[in-house]
Amino acid sequence: MWIYERKLQYPVKIKNPNAALAKVIISQLGGPDGELGAATRYLSQRFSMPYREVSGILTDVGTEELAHVEMISAILYQLTRNLSIDEIKASGFDTYFVDHTTGIYPIAASGVPFTTSYIGVKGDVFADLHEDLAAEQKARVTYDNLLRLIDDPDVCDPIKFLREREIVHYQRFGEAMRIAQDMSDSQNFYGWNPSFDKEARNMGKH
Repeated sequence: MWIYERKLQYPVKIKNPNAALAKVIISQLGGPDGELGAATRYLSQRFSMPYREVSGILTDVGTEELAHVEMISAILYQLTRNLSIDEIKASGFDTYFVDHTTGIYPIAASGVPFTTSYIGVKGDVFADLHEDLAAEQKARVTYDNLLRLIDDPDVCDPIKFLREREIVHYQRFGEAMRIAQDMSDSQNFYGWNPSFDKEARNMGKH
């Protein structure tokens, strides 16, 4: 069960609407490395995770990613509120406007709608954790790219906060990986079981 607190994890207070910025920032809502995919990935992986401590990390991070969905949505709303039609046309926001007006819809900057193909859930401890480590680094790079494009300090401030949280999440998943390795039975974890290598070589002879 979750308890919802009616405030953003970090304040978003944008004075100047700018639909052109919204067009690129929206990738961190519904893009391939966005917050919606991250929240769904981790909160799905937690159910098949056999180690309670690691499941707890997935729950913690997945829950925070929901807060990041809320932050990105607030950024998008504030960047597109009260826009005139002329401003929408000039910013290139018109193609989005036709389908969604200024509603918040999960989509990538490239225009591809959110898809569950962005979500890696394998049901294997190490496959899922490697997926998570990579996902946090890709999200961090996306925030780096956004910061290269943004010059409004009101927008940069919450984006910088979100970027830093990706680094923290990467560290948490590194901790989860160490816990999982320590708790895994060395006879069953392929990384430490030479018999798997022998079986693979034998299969290669056929």
